[in-house]
Amino acid sequence: MTAEPAPARSGESARGAELFGLVEQLVPINRSWTGAGVRATLALLGRRLPLEVHEVPTGTRAFDWEVPREWNVREAWIEGPDGVRIVDVAEHNLHLVGYSIPVSERLSLQELDEHLHSLPDRPGDIPYRTSYFGETWGFCLAHELRERLPEGEYTVRIDATLADGFLTYGELFLPGETAEEILFTTHVCHPSMANDNASGLAVATVLAETLGTRRRRYGYRFLFTPGTIGSLVWLSRNEERLGRIRAGVVLACLGDPGALTWKRSRRGDTLADRVFERLLADRGGDFSIRDFTPYGYDERQFCSPGLDLPVGRLTRTPNGEYPEYHTSADDLTLVRPEALADSLAALLAFVDVLERDRTFVNLSPKGEPQLGRRGLYSATGGAPRQEGFELALLWVLNQSDGQHSLLDIAARSGLAFSTVADAADALTDVGLLAEERG
Repeated sequence: MTAEPAPARSGESARGAELFGLVEQLVPINRSWTGAGVRATLALLGRRLPLEVHEVPTGTRAFDWEVPREWNVREAWIEGPDGVRIVDVAEHNLHLVGYSIPVSERLSLQELDEHLHSLPDRPGDIPYRTSYFGETWGFCLAHELRERLPEGEYTVRIDATLADGFLTYGELFLPGETAEEILFTTHVCHPSMANDNASGLAVATVLAETLGTRRRRYGYRFLFTPGTIGSLVWLSRNEERLGRIRAGVVLACLGDPGALTWKRSRRGDTLADRVFERLLADRGGDFSIRDFTPYGYDERQFCSPGLDLPVGRLTRTPNGEYPEYHTSADDLTLVRPEALADSLAALLAFVDVLERDRTFVNLSPKGEPQLGRRGLYSATGGAPRQEGFELALLWVLNQSDGQHSLLDIAARSGLAFSTVADAADALTDVGLLAEERG
């Protein structure tokens, strides 16, 4: 992570503080694929959003997968030979391997060591580990602590249940003027990591709140699902409506100080791909555009070949590329209010482009219409803003043949989309453009 987000303006500073406060509330919750932690997370978000909470029973098929048993943990700890607890999930949720089975045993250090996980290259950090499908158990701890463990007998206690229950996910739909939908989805399963993915949950929540107050051309659907299995469950239950999705974004890792990164959809040239490539260039500063790979977060489910949806992914530093990833060092010190606000601002800009993009027809296409008498050319040239606006007027007039959208025109001209859209509004107001409805 080498980039820093631009300094926040006053309104963005307030929004950043709001987002950071929500991240602070989300971090302590012990989330997993299923269980009380997911429900507690959705209940917290539900204080701000009218979420519809779905409960899908264990054993329900989701393409080649099925909903696993529900896992809940009450306590989990290891006591050393002296009776002192050396590891306790009550102190940090990452200490327990996710989906560990119940255990109550006394073990030698050698026996215990087979169930311990640590990071020799980050000796002070606790790793994040899961075992969703193996009947096993384990604990994670700092490597420097692991190396100091003395010989002797250890007491291990995992008071957990792994039984038939439910997979829980949240959904919110904000209807628009058309039947087409824009999808935002974020994973709700990672415990006690601020960037991955309390940041995504916070940004998605405030984005949904903001869009809920606006007039909307598109419908906007927000999903808060456990990673992988949650998106597969939703997709398998909603195949009939997938054709309505015009664009989609997977949201994750949106609070670190790295530059914004757009990962293209499998197709590589969908509406979401084109919008993000344009708006990130328009915003200036550092950013990254990456091609699709079938690895990462839930974009790989939405972009599987049998579905091939127009969904990409927005992060700051991508998963696995910052040293704190999937460790206890992914804490509140990693997440910056200004980075959260910047991520939200980019997503709101994305929505603005979607809402304003149109295809027009020039109603005076033979030669260049006289713009001066319509008040669209300045009597005295030279102002930089006016020059850019006047050039946008000419580009819009030239390209508005019913075949090129405003986004197409912005890409070809190299002008900011907002300038092109403002020019189209001005030309429409004076009767020189009409929207292509076909």
